[in-house]
Amino acid sequence: MNKVQSRFARPKGMDHESSSNLYVANCGPAVGISFDNIESVFGTFGKVIGIYAADETGTRVIVCFHEVSAAQAAFKALNGSSCSDLGGRTLHIRYSISQPPQKVLGDDSLPVSLLASELAIPGIYLEHEFITLKEEQELLAEVDTRPWKRLSKRRVQHYGYEFLYATKNVDSKQFLGELPSFVSHIVKKIMLFPGLDDDRSKQVDQLTVNEYPSGVGLSPHIDTHSAFDELIFSLSLAGPCIMEFRRYPQGTWHAPAAAIGNNPQQFSNFTRKAIFLPPRSMLLMSGEGRYAWHHYIPHHKVDTVGGHVIKRSSRRVSFTFRKVRKGPCCCEYRQYCDSQKS
Repeated sequence: MNKVQSRFARPKGMDHESSSNLYVANCGPAVGISFDNIESVFGTFGKVIGIYAADETGTRVIVCFHEVSAAQAAFKALNGSSCSDLGGRTLHIRYSISQPPQKVLGDDSLPVSLLASELAIPGIYLEHEFITLKEEQELLAEVDTRPWKRLSKRRVQHYGYEFLYATKNVDSKQFLGELPSFVSHIVKKIMLFPGLDDDRSKQVDQLTVNEYPSGVGLSPHIDTHSAFDELIFSLSLAGPCIMEFRRYPQGTWHAPAAAIGNNPQQFSNFTRKAIFLPPRSMLLMSGEGRYAWHHYIPHHKVDTVGGHVIKRSSRRVSFTFRKVRKGPCCCEYRQYCDSQKS
């Protein structure tokens, strides 16, 4: 079963009912539905010859049947209906047609750096083996004894201050308490992070723990300038991933997806760089790398690094340490700054 990036597209304006391929939305690994599960359900209507990721989100797939009649039967039975065998999700289906192969975000045409010096983005640092294997296991055990808050694609825990996803900010007046004692040794090691001389800038008071199932990533974004100070530390645990950085030519203080519909040309070309984050590594985003580059984790189950295919673990857990900002941001990157937006 071929499960690589799709060569198919959802046609615009009309459905090609003569096609044996179906574009299926609200279905894929990012919403907890495996390709094997999809094949099992759609296979009841006829022989399935391929399942492909429709795009990088992990929430849309292309199901390819051997016969057109099988695609038509599946469309009639499943489109707009809640499917109990696919987690009760309501599927939105269209017929799909073949298109020429295109380069896609996250493909192996993008070189992946192993070191921050290779990445060459000012303000981005990476230290491998920041903690030991034993410390990693202890941190995971600690968070697994505490309650998780479930989002649509992952689970989170917040300490110090809660991050509010609706506003992409924090309520600095709602203090949850000091950071838990089980990360005190991490906070101390942050103060010793190489390359930074101002100890005051390395003080942190907010922690977000993210658990990513296999295949789930993170949408491109810049951490809101007005929410947090300059330094953002992210510790990777349990599994590896690739993090991609993007610099958009005109700049934007918000996630680009919100603006693409209004001004697609502005976001059609951008600079892309990627770095491999192994377990137990600590990433620091500061300066230009924190304020002006969007960071993004592709929604992949496998990553290609130096010609080698690396399968993601069943879970990846990140500990992101930040300092809540008490006033407006006055950085030099005005075009990316919500405090200074016109």
